[in-house]
Amino acid sequence: MFTGIVTAVGRIDEVRDLGASQAHGKQLVLQVAPDYLADVGLGDSIAINGACMTVTEFDAPAGRFRIDVSAESLARTAGLDRTGPVNLEKALRAHDRLGGHVVSGHVDGMGEVTHFAPVGESWELRILAPQALGKYLAYKGSITVNGVSLTVNRVSDSAAGCELSINLIPHTVENTALHVLSVGARVNLEIDMIARYVERMLTAGTNPAAPSA
Repeated sequence: MFTGIVTAVGRIDEVRDLGASQAHGKQLVLQVAPDYLADVGLGDSIAINGACMTVTEFDAPAGRFRIDVSAESLARTAGLDRTGPVNLEKALRAHDRLGGHVVSGHVDGMGEVTHFAPVGESWELRILAPQALGKYLAYKGSITVNGVSLTVNRVSDSAAGCELSINLIPHTVENTALHVLSVGARVNLEIDMIARYVERMLTAGTNPAAPSA
C-alpha cells in the first residue's frame, strides 16, 4: 500500500529487454539519491510513477536499483518503457502518516494531458481520462496521477472521456516529476480505492450470472 506522497524523484537510466519478442518485458535500472535505499531490501515494493514494482537488485551506496516489468504491465502503464525522471514512493509502513490517500499502486487506466499551464502562482493540469473511469471521478475527490495523490477540482464528461482539472501548487511541481509533463503526454491513473468498493456494494447482485445448464 502507498499514500500517493512522492518520497523521491528518481531516473530510469537503462531499459533492457528481458527477451526477444513483445511477449517479454523489460528490466529497468534506476538511479536515485544513495540514502534513499538505506532501508530497502530485496523484494521490497516501490511505486514507480504510480505502479507498484519489486526491487530485484540494488546497490545502496551507488543509489541504483533494478526492477523487472512484465509485458502486461508495460501495456497498461505509461512511462516505464523509456529513460527519464519518475516519481518514487516506498511501500507504506504501519506507523507512517497517511498524508495523501490510500493507494494500491495498481494503475486503473492511462490518461492524456490536454492542458498544462501556469495560473497565478500555481499550475492547472487537465487530463482526459478513459470514459470507463469517469464514474469514479468527483469534485474534490482523490486521484493518483503518476503516483501523486491529487485533488480533482473539476470534471467534464464527453463522448471522448472524462476531463479532470487539477491545481498543482509550486511545491508539487518542484518536488515531483510532474513538471516534465506536456500536452499529449500519457499518465498513469489510479482511482480512489473507496470508490471501487462503493460501486461494488451498490451493484452486487444486480446482474446475477445465468444458471448453468
